[in-house]
Amino acid sequence: MTRCFGDRATFAVEIGEIEPHQLRAVDLWAAGKRLTTDDNWAFLPFFSRVMRSSAAQVRRRDVKPCPFPGRAPEEIFRLLHADETEFREQFWFMQWGETVDNVSTYAYLDDDLVIVFAFWRADHPFPDDLGKVFVARIPPEEFVATVEEAADLLDVEFDSVDPPR
Repeated sequence: MTRCFGDRATFAVEIGEIEPHQLRAVDLWAAGKRLTTDDNWAFLPFFSRVMRSSAAQVRRRDVKPCPFPGRAPEEIFRLLHADETEFREQFWFMQWGETVDNVSTYAYLDDDLVIVFAFWRADHPFPDDLGKVFVARIPPEEFVATVEEAADLLDVEFDSVDPPR
């Protein structure tokens, strides 16, 4: 049974079937697009930790403000993505391992948490998405709640499937 946290139109985490050996099917959605198109098998000890780290970062408002005020989010993505200095690294977001290594993601605060992303693999299963920049706006508190609730479920179910020794 799949459990959904959040809203696919903004940001959501969907948790599916349990597999042995600390794996779980997890789909991530932003701006109505599934981010986990290539690999939705999450290694729970790592995945839960990075999810919580991102939630804590947003809760502390430790996300940089808009780097280019007055510009459209799509343009901001392109400017950050073209930057080859450490500047763009300040805006990297949701570096959650193999489940999202098919997408380039940046975020900044502009009242809402603004997540801008683009798929980069030539073999992306939805070719019309290539070359497009997608934008998700979500209140920071809503992002934190969505991610923490999903991580809580992953932790509980991980402990029940693979109890500590």
